[in-house]
Amino acid sequence: MHASICDQLLDLVQNAIEAGATEITVMWREAGDRQELSVSDNGCGMSAETQIKALDPFYTDGRKHKHRKVGLGLAFLRQMVEETGGRWELVSEVGRGTEVRFCLERAHPDVPPPGDLAGAVGALMMFPGDYELRFIRQSEAGEYRLTRRSLREALGDLETSASLTLMQEYIASQEEALQKG
Repeated sequence: MHASICDQLLDLVQNAIEAGATEITVMWREAGDRQELSVSDNGCGMSAETQIKALDPFYTDGRKHKHRKVGLGLAFLRQMVEETGGRWELVSEVGRGTEVRFCLERAHPDVPPPGDLAGAVGALMMFPGDYELRFIRQSEAGEYRLTRRSLREALGDLETSASLTLMQEYIASQEEALQKG
């Protein structure tokens, strides 16, 4: 199982990029005692048969990672959500993309911690590839939104340590503002 919710998001976005997505949206909403998250993309999508197989930790299509014999991402997500009393949904269509949604009760003792959100979002923006990523963060106190395009316009190359540091500082300041309300 992943150590944090951010680890789950990193895995889902990496899957979207590897599935050929050019548009990816990550949404993280906190409302009351719930956390609702989703990752949607316009990648190659999956058939109903592949969706069932993708939930088997001992299945991999052998194309993305030629030497890997397992595919744990969705299996770990499903396990974590089900073991903590949450809900999750996988919606995918070949040629149209995939959306993974899940909801967690923050009070459940086995829900993983959020993790390093500033570091994770910075990493999401820095994954190599030609894609646009939108990150939407909402709480009862407000929201902020980031796009890969706007960060590139403001910072230039997103693969430098200086850009990563500035991104993380900005995201941390936005999180702090959300917490203060």
